[in-house]
Amino acid sequence: MAKDTLLVLSGGMDSVTMLYDYKDRIALAVTFQYGSNHNRREARCARLNCERLGVEWLEIDLGFMAANFESSLLSGADAIPEGSYDDENMRSTVVPFRNGIMLAVAAGLAESRGLKAVMIANHAGDHAIYPDCRPEFVEAMGKAVSAGTFDNIGLLAPYTMMTKGQIACRGRELGVDYSLTYSCYKGGPVHCGKCGTCVERMEALAEAGIVLPGETPGQYPAE
Repeated sequence: MAKDTLLVLSGGMDSVTMLYDYKDRIALAVTFQYGSNHNRREARCARLNCERLGVEWLEIDLGFMAANFESSLLSGADAIPEGSYDDENMRSTVVPFRNGIMLAVAAGLAESRGLKAVMIANHAGDHAIYPDCRPEFVEAMGKAVSAGTFDNIGLLAPYTMMTKGQIACRGRELGVDYSLTYSCYKGGPVHCGKCGTCVERMEALAEAGIVLPGETPGQYPAE
């Protein structure tokens, strides 16, 4: 299979799983620095996994988002809500049109590199809270990317209808080391185990039968 695809790679569970799942066609993985609490730790994981697979990795600065956008994800650890991953609790973590901005940059980069597609790892658990993760957004953005590029760049989102637990199960099959991924919205040196994305991560790992030191209920180490 030709390496003809650019992957938007955060360094979290979903995009790292996609990196391993589609490594035979990913020519370039791109991590965007947009100023979130967990950006730097995620980026380190993205780089490490690309190094393991021999995939070219590129980091692009989108610092204007942190300077101008409103989101608890850009406002420090204390602004992050704790508890379950439900709409009322996690809506403050939305970074307005984040995926739209990243995909626009990725599409331009893909065309500049002569690649045929851009890949993103949105999943079903994001649909209720994040508008730019929903199937209708992916479909519309895919049409825009194709129409706006001479080479009709495609947008691929193969995990759109999968749950995070299903993605973790796929990662287990692929041998993904989830200790080399990072998810906590608070951005501390260890996963806090209390924010919505930590809870979702813990549940997904449990569904896949994966146990990581310090990432099981009641075993989160203090920062």
